[in-house]
Amino acid sequence: MDILFEHGNFALLRDGFLQTVELSALAALLALLLGTLLAAFRVSPVPVLRAFGAVWVTVFRNTPLTLLFLAAVFTLPRLDVRFSPFTFAVLALGFYTAAFVCEVLRSGINTVPLGQAEAARSLGMTFGQTLRLVILPQAAKTVMGPMSSVFIALPRNSAIAGAFSVAELFQAQASLTDLGYPIVVIFFWVALPYLAISASVGVLFHYLPQIVAAAGRLVRGLSERGTPVRTETVEANQ
Repeated sequence: MDILFEHGNFALLRDGFLQTVELSALAALLALLLGTLLAAFRVSPVPVLRAFGAVWVTVFRNTPLTLLFLAAVFTLPRLDVRFSPFTFAVLALGFYTAAFVCEVLRSGINTVPLGQAEAARSLGMTFGQTLRLVILPQAAKTVMGPMSSVFIALPRNSAIAGAFSVAELFQAQASLTDLGYPIVVIFFWVALPYLAISASVGVLFHYLPQIVAAAGRLVRGLSERGTPVRTETVEANQ
């Protein structure tokens, strides 16, 4: 316990924890948006878009994350693409995780019966409307489990950013190691925040279906309240 209150170690771990949370949250948002777009490309009727989605997934899913960080931090500046190490870390993590989000969503889309899409098209819906209003809402029910695994792994993957000048938990661990503290004690105080983040993500995905359902009921309730009530005049029999 003494390790927390010596030489400003508590502030070091606190800042590392907050940086890890911020990095993971921004990378998760980027991965979710990009992964959904890539999944739409993968099931698109346009061959060029399908090919683009397939190449993205193949390249990023089969490339070590460390290599992506090296490419982002050392190669992009030579092409006059210059960001802070934190931004490079968000891009590398987001692009890498988007490939896994895409495949999870695509597998969920494949569980929706083909007749649903055909019925939507027969009603005159476009591909985008069919995907957004009919297919994805049904696919979302089946992808919660695998999607939670992807986002639980993301904070752990963010540890690589510590080796590229991002002051997150892994870099805090390196600083504590340089100060000569026992490795077992350091491991405990660094692993604990990672466990807290992963557990929070797991709890969020566990209750997400109930939260979405409650939000849907609230929206429908407000919509029904705003609908003008049709009144009919009943003439009394004389």
